[in-house]
Amino acid sequence: MAEDEMQAGTGLWRRTPPAIFPPVLGLLGLGLAWRRASEVFGIGAAPGEMLLGAATLLFLFTMAAYVTKLMRRPGVFADELRILPGRAGLAAMTLSVFLFALVLEPYSLGAARAVLAAGFAAHTVLALVIVRVFVTGPPEQRRVTPVWHLNFVGFIVGALAAAPLGYPALAEAILWVTLPLAALIGAESLRQFLHAGVPAPLRPLLAIHLSPVCLLGAVALMVGQGALGAALAWAGLGLAVLFLAGARWLTQAGFSPFWGAFTFPLAAFAGHMELMAGLAGGPWRILAGLALVGATLAILPIAWKVMQLWAKGRLAVQTNAAEA
Repeated sequence: MAEDEMQAGTGLWRRTPPAIFPPVLGLLGLGLAWRRASEVFGIGAAPGEMLLGAATLLFLFTMAAYVTKLMRRPGVFADELRILPGRAGLAAMTLSVFLFALVLEPYSLGAARAVLAAGFAAHTVLALVIVRVFVTGPPEQRRVTPVWHLNFVGFIVGALAAAPLGYPALAEAILWVTLPLAALIGAESLRQFLHAGVPAPLRPLLAIHLSPVCLLGAVALMVGQGALGAALAWAGLGLAVLFLAGARWLTQAGFSPFWGAFTFPLAAFAGHMELMAGLAGGPWRILAGLALVGATLAILPIAWKVMQLWAKGRLAVQTNAAEA
């Protein structure tokens, strides 16, 4: 696939970068938002299913590439988790499994539930290995970053899939466990931001803070916690407006693989707005439409550019991906 993976002594996919997965997660989330749009706006199901089909193929291909790398040297998994791009990318990989379960839901409930179980197993292993890396590694690895939301609050994506797959009690339990955890991570991140700021190259990661707000809100709406879901919708809207106003500051360093961090939060925001539109209508329908269009216009080109970097052999170098 990539030039740096085909050079002598390496072989195909020995250095598959985890950074390929945040855009994949964003594309799956975008496809699911378009699927829901057929219910909220009464449009045909074709756009959503076509996008989900393409995103699923990309997901399966990237998973095959990374699993091949993992089979060559299983220890590479822990190596990836010692650096920030690796922790973000591998979390996006396991979270993509949850969304893949949602993709399968209309076609095979049994298969979707099996994939959901695999997602919980994979993300649990990921979280445990990250904790081990933090405990045994240098103190700077333990600094709280927005990626912690993906690593430790990411189970809420499983709840997003569990509710429609017939496990609402599990979804609600995850909601109440991850809600305070997300609040603690957000508060510590805010403290660090006010104290020391954020270097320009890392600023796109701040967009990740939008994801837990929207995912927690969406799950709350799904399990009947309407007041909480609506409150988080307002919080998500405020955060989205803040990020939009600061877009130039967030992107000051120019395009990089970290831009993949913009993709899933945008999809999660669109999905949350759609759920609010379905329940409350009115202005929420307008907000949902704007969010869906905005997410589409942003996610597709970002995903394309990141995949181009992978195809050209530059993504692994730029993100310091480990080699099997």
